[in-house]
Amino acid sequence: MAEEARGICVRDVAARQFIEAYAEHLKNSDKFELPVWADTVKTACFKELAPYGDDWYYIRAASIARKVYLRPGLGVGQLQKWYGGNYRRGARTEHFRKASSGIIRSVLIQLEEMKVVEKMPNGAGGRQMTRVGQQDLDRIAGSVIREAEEEE
Repeated sequence: MAEEARGICVRDVAARQFIEAYAEHLKNSDKFELPVWADTVKTACFKELAPYGDDWYYIRAASIARKVYLRPGLGVGQLQKWYGGNYRRGARTEHFRKASSGIIRSVLIQLEEMKVVEKMPNGAGGRQMTRVGQQDLDRIAGSVIREAEEEE
């Protein structure tokens, strides 16, 4: 009984399970749509090919939404650094490169249109979760935990 009274939030769920569930939610949502360029674009300059999976855009969007939930004030530049990686240049030394900002920005814009995230007040820069977005993510986190309990 005591556990039911406490609310379940995104922090209580494993990242992989939450991102899969929220990506499926975004895929089934009619408000979030896949851009026409999603099948040809690379996720970063250090990548050789575009992602193989069909759902990669929804997975990246779910991951970005989770990051903004956990760290309010996160901007495009910080997300670029997070999704960046090493640019392997053959026999020469590796260099760190940031991820593509266009993908991150388009995801954030769509999440803003869905009223999941909003820009920080007072021109501080970055994004934060809206009340509706936080409730939405917490509801999905609760469903993930309930599914895990039912499987046991």
